[in-house]
Amino acid sequence: MQAASPSSQNPAGAGGLLLAVLVAGIGAGAGVGWAAGSPAIGALIGAVFGILGGIYVVYRRYGGTY
Repeated sequence: MQAASPSSQNPAGAGGLLLAVLVAGIGAGAGVGWAAGSPAIGALIGAVFGILGGIYVVYRRYGGTY
């Protein structure tokens, strides 16, 4: 029996990767927003970039499996 290839479909892995990139985007945005004086707006903007970045990263990682 062979181990699954790293590019195999893994919904839990894709969801975890999406969540990790989203949280990183929110954290980075909140940090930049805090430095600029408004962490809530920074976190909101970071969430938008985190969602887009997460979709991109998941597509790059799992795009060839579909």
